[in-house]
This record gives sequence, structure tokens and C-alpha cells, in this order.
Amino acid sequence: MIHKTQALVLHHIKYSDTGIIVYTYTRAFGRMSFLVQGARKKNSRMKAGLFQPLFILDLDIYYKEKRQLQKIKEARNAPPYQSIPHDYIKTSICLFLAEILYKSLREEEPNPELFEFITSHMRIFDLKKQGLANFHLYFMTHLTKYLGFFPRNNFNESNTCFDSNKGYFTPFKPHHNHYLEKPESHFFHTLLQYDSSQHQHLEIPRESRLKILHALLDFYYLHNPDMGHIQSFEILKETFR
Repeated sequence: MIHKTQALVLHHIKYSDTGIIVYTYTRAFGRMSFLVQGARKKNSRMKAGLFQPLFILDLDIYYKEKRQLQKIKEARNAPPYQSIPHDYIKTSICLFLAEILYKSLREEEPNPELFEFITSHMRIFDLKKQGLANFHLYFMTHLTKYLGFFPRNNFNESNTCFDSNKGYFTPFKPHHNHYLEKPESHFFHTLLQYDSSQHQHLEIPRESRLKILHALLDFYYLHNPDMGHIQSFEILKETFR
């Protein structure tokens, strides 16, 4: 049976001589994988370039329940990004966030609110001209609402240290390395309050931004032990060096 759905591309790998396997998160079915035969041929109707990290696609699919690799009848950009494919910084951030999502989203059940959160923020990101350096911090922070481990924002004059193990702010440094000190905790507290139109105005020094990113990755690892190492993290660090 043919179904229509929007899909967010998470990752793709080569398959056989000319094909690819595409891992996506779809509006209608949740996480779903597709076999695209001939995608790396010059005259392919669905070229591999269409399936780049975090591209949003309109798909017509041949859906068969319990089949591990579904098949695509037709794929189109929905609509195409204007700046992301041509901007090195945005492309690097997309590569990083795609890997976060690929290793975090495991449910083969639809979650329209989560799908809308991701796709709407990617469209906003495509249009952004400033505040790019904070986008991935904001996105990772607020994605945790949908993953089930959003931090408790109890930062105040007493609670000035974010403890990643506990997921909230504490008065003292914990006896482990998974925490943020007061300056970075204050920035993180602010990110927790901000919406998508505000984070670009938050001026975070590069060193503090990197500490917050490390803490967020720790936070994800602690709540998702099977997540594995995020390989694109090193690329992202070089982007903002």
C-alpha cells in the first residue's frame, strides 16, 4: 500500500554497488529505514544527494508492516533549504544534530509533536543569519523535553551548580565530573528559559559554550547509555575554533 508522509533524514550508508540505506524519522510512522536502489547512479531518479542529514522530505512510500527496509516510490524536498547546503557552519551543526537524533530516536511509533519540534526548528535555523553558535545548545536542551529527561530549572542564588547526574542545580559541586560551575550554570539556566527566537541574543564565551556542550553530551549519555560516542563532535569543535 502506498502512503504519504514527511520524513527527516538522520543518516545514510552505502548499500551494494549503487544503493544506499536511509535512516529517517517520519511524521506518520516514527523511525523508519529505506532501501534506495541505484541512488548513486548518475541517472538516478532519487539521487543520494537528496538524503543529506536533516533534510526534510515529502515521501510516497510502499509501506509493508514489519518490513525492516521500506521502499520509496517518490521523494521530494519539502521545501528545499535555502542556506543550510551552502553554509559550512550550518552544515556542520546539522551533521552533529543529525547524529544526536540518529542515536537518540529509537521509537518506531509516531510522535507528531516531536516531529514538529525538529522540523520547525530546522526551518527556522535555515533562515537564521546570526546566533548560530548557540543553536545546537538550545536545540539539544529543549529536545530533552521529548526524550523524557528535561532538566529542572531550579537555579537561584543558592543553587548555582548544574549536576548532570541529578538533572538539576545544586548548592555544591558534586563528587564527580559531570557538572557545570556557576558561570556556565547561569548560561544554561538562561537557555532553559529561552525560546527559539531568543537564544541568538545570548552572548556565551567560546570556552563556556564548549563546557556547556560537554555537559549536555554527558547528560545525554547518562540518560541513554546505549547512545555511543558522537563522532561529529570533533568536527563541530573545529567549526567554532
